Amino acid sequence: MSVSKSKTVYVCNACGAQSTKWSGQCFDCGAWNSIAEETVTVSSAKSHPRFSGYAGDSVIQRLADVVGQQELHTSTGIPELDRVLGNGLVLGAVILIGGDPGIGKSTLLLQALAALGEQLSTLYVTGEESLHQVSMRAQRLGLSLDKQCLLAETRVERILELARQEQPQVIVIDSIQTIYTETLQSAPGAVAQLRESTAMLVRYAKQTNTAIFLVGHVTKEGTLAGPRVLEHMVDTVLYFEGDSGSSFRVIRAIKNRFGAVNELGVFAMTDRGLREVSNPSAIFLSRHPDPVSGSVVMVTREGSRPLLVEVQALVDESHLSNPRRVTLGLEHNRLAMLLAVLHRHGGIATYDQDVFVNVVGGVRLTETAADLAVILAVLSSLRNRPLAVDLVVFGEVGLAGEIRPVPGGQERLKEAAKHGFKRAVVPKTNAPKRGSIEGMEIVTAERLADALEILR
Repeated sequence: MSVSKSKTVYVCNACGAQSTKWSGQCFDCGAWNSIAEETVTVSSAKSHPRFSGYAGDSVIQRLADVVGQQELHTSTGIPELDRVLGNGLVLGAVILIGGDPGIGKSTLLLQALAALGEQLSTLYVTGEESLHQVSMRAQRLGLSLDKQCLLAETRVERILELARQEQPQVIVIDSIQTIYTETLQSAPGAVAQLRESTAMLVRYAKQTNTAIFLVGHVTKEGTLAGPRVLEHMVDTVLYFEGDSGSSFRVIRAIKNRFGAVNELGVFAMTDRGLREVSNPSAIFLSRHPDPVSGSVVMVTREGSRPLLVEVQALVDESHLSNPRRVTLGLEHNRLAMLLAVLHRHGGIATYDQDVFVNVVGGVRLTETAADLAVILAVLSSLRNRPLAVDLVVFGEVGLAGEIRPVPGGQERLKEAAKHGFKRAVVPKTNAPKRGSIEGMEIVTAERLADALEILR
């Protein structure tokens, strides 16, 4: 016989920490105004599903005695999605995918299920839309409806009950914020409901070797809604990024137990759904007919893929006591640091100038290889001296003014040469050691002063 009782707890919406009383700031993560009151029902350990076996028998084994199995990756039929997942979908994996409303999460997963349905049994669980709405979207996208199984349900116990009967190999939950468990009294979307429902789905995936996609909402700051513990519970976390005014979409892996992180997939939204972009570098380059000041092309690296992106800077006289430093696609503090290095080791001051930096195409640069491109773009705009249209640069700039090497220099140079760039400014250590890149002049730089010579 199970024993249940209710109690009131205060839960942080940012990190999921619980406390017995309300406070304005979470003591664990420091977030303000994130504490919410919840009533939870606590069941006995024998009857509560969270205490059931996770995956297999609970016995201690030696690592050498465990028979390792090679992970089999199944193609989703969408190569760009396969790249981000780590060369395909692994059965038993739980993937959390987040993005702004209307960016294409449901569309992409519906297209993937249509392709996977040719070789695996699939189930699409919708908690936000009716079955009629999902069917109309599939018809609009021109997808095959013969092998698609749909379910409109929000109670996780019922979802798992039907899944055990039908035994699908791939399940999509759209979205996890609408799913709830009857063991808790809090509303769907609450921290406790998110955590417990996800835990039950993860256990089912591991026990039955079923791949599960979880669609998640995002907050105003662009992060996945709910406690960060959800990102630790799943195997892969994907973010859908893109500007609402642009047809291009970027999907990025920030966690992946079956492949490289920071892999990038690029799509274009059309009236027939999401279509892959075979040459992503082309959409991130403006290709000005004439040289313009403040524009520099660099080669960034997203996972295993080198991409050419354009970094633009605008430097203008400031009439404010505190000049503005605005960045789009680049870390704000990184720009402030680079301007200080430019002043100290290049002798060029911008303390009386507003500086705006933008990465074209909505790409977000997270690696330090963009340092040299940002500095040259700022200097080009400040002096109103355009750089050559066939010039590409990359390199990390240290606080001592040195130009530090970056990973994958050879691949970056080959990608630039493939797109017709004739000249490159790179760290000295990244220069090709054997031979040279055909049709490309490579200029190496050890110090910031060496790189600045190209604008003198």
